[in-house]
Amino acid sequence: MAIAQVKAVTPQAAPDIVTMSGVRFAWPRRDDFRLAIDDFKLTEGERLLLIGPSGSGKSTFLSLLAGIVTPQAGKIDILGTDIARLRGGARDRFRAEHFGIIFQMFNLLPYGSVLDNVLLPLSFSAERRKRASAGGTAESEAGRLLGKLGIAPSLIGGASAASLSVGQQQRVAAARALIGAPQIIIADEPTSALDRNRQQAFLDLLFEVVAEAGATLIMVSHDESLAPRFSRVVPLGEIARITTGGDAA
Repeated sequence: MAIAQVKAVTPQAAPDIVTMSGVRFAWPRRDDFRLAIDDFKLTEGERLLLIGPSGSGKSTFLSLLAGIVTPQAGKIDILGTDIARLRGGARDRFRAEHFGIIFQMFNLLPYGSVLDNVLLPLSFSAERRKRASAGGTAESEAGRLLGKLGIAPSLIGGASAASLSVGQQQRVAAARALIGAPQIIIADEPTSALDRNRQQAFLDLLFEVVAEAGATLIMVSHDESLAPRFSRVVPLGEIARITTGGDAA
């Protein structure tokens, strides 16, 4: 009896959605800080923790990754687009559509409502608003995300961001980053103002909603104790060479 041969199927590796190569950057009119990135890749679905002490250039790295600043040389390929070649307006639109950013100081509109703050990114990207409205309205999706992150319905429409606790502001900032399903979530020291228990609780929620959205997460921190929560941990010094003549940016 002939035995059928079954060909083994090798699982396909997840694609790289970020590639930085030959990147060189210096702040204008400053000779005391230079950053060089020869090769960096971020794979779809990764949970990457980038470690570095304060003043080591982490914020500059994130600004390059998100297209807030552009390098003097090199390529920054995001989802098949070299954002270093985009002009300012096109780069802003690309960032609004594909990136969600949780800033260290949250950067909420202090007198805007919780809902106003969460919906803000949709004002800059029609595609992201379309994705946010796919199951109903953008407002209902904002409410769903906020509920998932533990914000009471009574706070959503009326309370101003300035009236919220630090932990509540942090969760609103996370909902703002996640609405409209951007492919890449950047978190810049988002747990630095929290004690250990609240750090872990916030990361539990963040990982849950990031996984639900199918997004890729890159978080920067000086806190190495967070490392076990992530799929990859990289010291900034392994991917970027920083030359300083004083304090780093």
